[in-house]
Amino acid sequence: MPAENEHGHGHGHGHRHPVNFDPTATEPDPHPRRVDIGRAFRIGIGGPVGCGKTALVAALCRALGDELELAVVTNDIYTTEDADFLRRAGVLDPARIEAVQTGACPHTAIRDDITANLDAVERLEQRFAGLELVIIESGGDNLTATFSRGLVDRQIFVVDVSGGDKVPRKGGPGVTTADLLLINKVDLAEQVGADMEVMVSDAHRMRRHELPVITQSLVRTPDAPDVAAWVRAQLGTTAAGNNGTQLTTGTT
Repeated sequence: MPAENEHGHGHGHGHRHPVNFDPTATEPDPHPRRVDIGRAFRIGIGGPVGCGKTALVAALCRALGDELELAVVTNDIYTTEDADFLRRAGVLDPARIEAVQTGACPHTAIRDDITANLDAVERLEQRFAGLELVIIESGGDNLTATFSRGLVDRQIFVVDVSGGDKVPRKGGPGVTTADLLLINKVDLAEQVGADMEVMVSDAHRMRRHELPVITQSLVRTPDAPDVAAWVRAQLGTTAAGNNGTQLTTGTT
């Protein structure tokens, strides 16, 4: 039986055996990458609660809805709140918005058991012939949340300045491996004491293979022009048979 420590606990807190996690480590993807010909391109948007995922989806619908055949799948644990918000905002025909209720941690439905989201995407593809893009918004989750490549072709991970400039250097698969990292709500940086130079520098340092970082304020640019341009580039590189693209940091 372990000896009690100075706090009177008999189990210790790992001081003698510190754990050093690799911030870029990811668990094996349980689903194979989808290579179906002729289906809609799929982009997943993940990130913590309150980081601005739904507002970003709305902005992308406004920016891209007139030029692309577009639809959206939202994920909430118990409600359809995000889908209802988008419908009330009038950013798309309500029939183009499907809601998934995960009933468990949001990452379960975007990575572990993706059936409900695949079913929602397939309903949209059957409903709208020629669908070009489906945006799949995860429920609010933590820095470890990533999408299965069996569900999406590209993924955007969103953080915001309210957590402080330390967030990117905390790492986690969402920050380090997503195809695009978005640092959101930069208009609030001064109010919350976040140093944007540090935040952006840390974000680039933590990310693999020079993956892109965008900074954004939807207050200043409500149509998310830099993210919309990145989405267009992904569709373009896919059409050309290219597996990826690089984008320099944009600040708006």
